[in-house]
Amino acid sequence: MKKTTALLLTAFCIFSITLTSCRIYSFTPKGTLDPEIKTVNVHIIENQAPYVNPQLLPNLTDRVKQKITRQTKLSQTNRSDADLDIRGVITDYSASTTGVTNTNGQTQASVNRLTVSVRMTITNQLKKEDPKDVTVSRSFDFPANKTLNQAEAELLDEMVRNLTDEIFNRIFSDW
Repeated sequence: MKKTTALLLTAFCIFSITLTSCRIYSFTPKGTLDPEIKTVNVHIIENQAPYVNPQLLPNLTDRVKQKITRQTKLSQTNRSDADLDIRGVITDYSASTTGVTNTNGQTQASVNRLTVSVRMTITNQLKKEDPKDVTVSRSFDFPANKTLNQAEAELLDEMVRNLTDEIFNRIFSDW
């Protein structure tokens, strides 16, 4: 009897501590948007990089708009008085060699890397705050036996998807 009572008392104490510890900590999502923000204007992403991929700009702009619409309660608008004003610029779009092989005494590139950097400027026009800049940079590897044009065609969807996710997370994770 004493053993059963001690066991029940121990189990009750552990259970109570567990419940209490859950109450002490409350998780408030850091990325919660101000409920006053209702509209967003996402401008067409521009290119300032020396190399231009004409398909990346409209695809990335559209995907960012779609993600914001799907994953927030914000309404898209083209009006200049939107609550949030989002502008983007591709600042780097470059290819480099990242892997080399040595075959029969000849050194050759085996892997190339395409690096894309995007700077986004977000202005909360409701609070008249200073614009917030976030920069996103992603690298995409491709075989060296492919030209940059071939790699771009194959990597376009991956580039747009990864950059969109990163841009969205960086914009909305700090509200």
